[in-house]
Amino acid sequence: MKKHNLAFIDVETTGFNPDTQEIIQLGCVIAEQVWENGVLTLKHVDEFEYKIRPEHIETADAQALRVNGYDAGEWIFAYGLPEAMKMFDAKVKDCIFVAHNACFDFSFIDKAYRTVGIESSMHFHKLDTISMAFTRFYNDETVEKYSLRNLCERFNIKNSNAHTALADARALMELYPHLINAK
Repeated sequence: MKKHNLAFIDVETTGFNPDTQEIIQLGCVIAEQVWENGVLTLKHVDEFEYKIRPEHIETADAQALRVNGYDAGEWIFAYGLPEAMKMFDAKVKDCIFVAHNACFDFSFIDKAYRTVGIESSMHFHKLDTISMAFTRFYNDETVEKYSLRNLCERFNIKNSNAHTALADARALMELYPHLINAK
């Protein structure tokens, strides 16, 4: 696993249910793992963000759209899901999926792959930074929440555009070495 690139992925969606709601933003930062003397650093390889046109906006949760900053006018030139997933898959080939609350993000990514009839070219391993943070800080009574926002604050990581897919993916990439290199 240490030889594979990592794909730090975040999705913004029209709600919490991948069976009835959709990805409207997909952000990814791809990084090479560089190991020296047992310490991980990440080398930025690529990054991208796709706005994806929802096909069933009528199933959207109004609160999710507010949190994610959805504005129909800004999505006029958004990609359709098939085009976005083809471009996404080409870029993440053989990468390990990394997300904050990986079950949530992967459930939407997996549903999108199935919807467009593409088989994922990503490596089969998936890493969840919430689980990693929980393990690292289990005995630390000062840590009560494991949200990306709280962890970014703890490590002085700036994420001024939280709840946009690429900004959250960038913050996640910056957080990851703090979790891996824990003493």
